[in-house]
Amino acid sequence: MGWPAVAVMLLWGLNAILDAVFIGQLIGEQALAGAVLAYPITQLTLGLSSLAGIGGGVALSIAIGRGDREMMRRLPGTVLAIAALLALGYGLVGSLFAEPLVRAMGGRAELVDIGASYLRASALGGLGAIAGMSLNMLLRGEGKMRLAAGYMAIGLGVNIVLTPLFIAGFGWGVAGAAWATNVGGLVGAGLVWLRFARGQASYPVDAHWVGLHRALARRIVDLGTPAMIMSSMGLIQALVVFNVLARIGTESDIAFYGAAWRVLIFMLTPLFGLMRAFQPVAGINYGAGNWQRIRQSYWTFVGAGLLIIVPIWALMTLFPEQTLMLMLPEMSFTSTDLHHFRIMMLVLPLLPVTFTALALLPAIEQPGKATMVSVARQLVFYVPVMLIVPGLVGLPGVYYGATGIDLLCGLWLLVMVLAIFRQQRQADNRQPDPARA
Repeated sequence: MGWPAVAVMLLWGLNAILDAVFIGQLIGEQALAGAVLAYPITQLTLGLSSLAGIGGGVALSIAIGRGDREMMRRLPGTVLAIAALLALGYGLVGSLFAEPLVRAMGGRAELVDIGASYLRASALGGLGAIAGMSLNMLLRGEGKMRLAAGYMAIGLGVNIVLTPLFIAGFGWGVAGAAWATNVGGLVGAGLVWLRFARGQASYPVDAHWVGLHRALARRIVDLGTPAMIMSSMGLIQALVVFNVLARIGTESDIAFYGAAWRVLIFMLTPLFGLMRAFQPVAGINYGAGNWQRIRQSYWTFVGAGLLIIVPIWALMTLFPEQTLMLMLPEMSFTSTDLHHFRIMMLVLPLLPVTFTALALLPAIEQPGKATMVSVARQLVFYVPVMLIVPGLVGLPGVYYGATGIDLLCGLWLLVMVLAIFRQQRQADNRQPDPARA
């Protein structure tokens, strides 16, 4: 279950890295800085996809564990309808308010036009990215991790071919990178739906029905809300950080932070993959009432995350300059820059615990706890820290503050999971032994 799910998210993360590489190499540092300002807003596509896709995937895995065939039959059409409505809203807001949104991210002068171009292209073609990711997440909820990775790879291949063509060949600039992402996503969505239409899913699907089944749509939204908040709250983080950088830093500081942030996002993608692989394991076993396997699987997936993350994290900590030069080949990094990069990456070894916990809670029908931590991370901790600490200590406050918050939230989730496991073990021990009865 694990390695193909990790591959899926690595491919998604590679898309973000390659966009930055193509923009930085084909256009330049200023274009990258403009795209960096718009990029957090465009990542709303991941949050919106998570609402539809992860909510649908969790509902599907629980339905498989319980044998609820009617829910399975209507799930894909409901997920696609939700994705289409979300894409419509994103398209309207992103295309109509591109310039004000980029200014709100701290954009000034030429950077506003560059960032708005990137955002507008992402918004106008957002159906491809949102539907593609949502339906791919539904595949993962079914447990078809290898197939999901294959479809994602095909979409990424289309994206890689089209990105330099759209940027340089057609002269679309940074907007070309966004359009290539959307087209790649649309190809991936078409492949998933074609599989449904051919009756190749492992559960019953009505591929001719697309609509909002009221009870099912509500359930999908409830189960997908924590994942949407976790994915989209990064926008608030970026909004605060980029405004702080615009106030106390330079254009180069913005480009550096954006490059370092993309590296961090790329490093998170294996954990997103393991998180997605763990979700159907937890959901199906929860639907079947098998808590022992849920506990065993949780620690197995945490261990797998550590085995993947720690060696790469160690290499990046030892060789930060070589990592950053992929996106900023002409930038000279100071020792302070490299120290900030290491601080930003410091939280990585704790994140397998964090991500697996955030997958567990919705899968056992406790999404409110995951939502509480995700919201608190941004609104209770992040915003006040970023508004106060950098003003007192300068640029280092951005990096130290963010890392401290992530360490705190990771420990909070660990305590929460241990409490749930302890309570469930006590409940299991209180049940009578059938053999003695």
